[in-house]
Amino acid sequence: MSGRPRVYRTEAIVLRRMNLGEADRLLTLFSPDQGKLRVVAKGVRRPGSRKAGHLEPFTQVKLLLARGRELDIITQAESLDLFPGIQKDLELLGQAAYMVELLDRFTVEEGESRPLYLLLTEALGLLESGAPSEALVRYFELRMLDLVGYRPELFRCLGCGNEIRPQDQFFSADAGGVLCPVCGKGQDSVQPISLQALKVLRHYQRSPLKAALAPSVSPLVHAELDKLMLHYLTFQLERDLNAPAFLDRVRALPRPPFQTHSTS
Repeated sequence: MSGRPRVYRTEAIVLRRMNLGEADRLLTLFSPDQGKLRVVAKGVRRPGSRKAGHLEPFTQVKLLLARGRELDIITQAESLDLFPGIQKDLELLGQAAYMVELLDRFTVEEGESRPLYLLLTEALGLLESGAPSEALVRYFELRMLDLVGYRPELFRCLGCGNEIRPQDQFFSADAGGVLCPVCGKGQDSVQPISLQALKVLRHYQRSPLKAALAPSVSPLVHAELDKLMLHYLTFQLERDLNAPAFLDRVRALPRPPFQTHSTS
């Protein structure tokens, strides 16, 4: 700890929280200049705590922290964006939870991670503003994979090295990308991927965020990509994710009927 200031300021997104003792919380944060942090918010569960409302999951917050022997301690907290539109919509909440869980699972507690922080904050802002949520989540998956070193190969066959032709292909989570019909045929561990789905993934992979969200994508292609990307992500993590199951339960809930109004 020598040479480091005893207190420091940073912005962060609250990824998750856990109760600690009778009144404290253990928070996992993601910061542009500190990366992932595990810190303590003392007394935040007491009635009247002034920090409590600023430290909810998915909140973007400005913090003052004091270095501790094991965990740093939040001494001041000021919310920059509460993303209230996300908090009020269960499906948006599930999609935000999915992006946050991905970032949490694919990162470790180390150093500066400004591109990942900017990706997450921009994605949460666009999710709240009504951007196409399925496309936004898919873009987030691919860009995050780029930044953490798991970019899937979508342009050349990982078996023979040839450029992929405009036809249906196979996708191998084990190999880390596409296999041509010749190399993928008969392999148990591969999944088929349609030409249209592959085009969508390529577009998301090589486009800036707002350009990636522009084209309309059919529900069938989104459903295909949901299954394929979840398989790839869980294969790389070697564990299941929690948020997709929550999203499935939300989407299975009955929708309220449309209200009709009499004009008589």
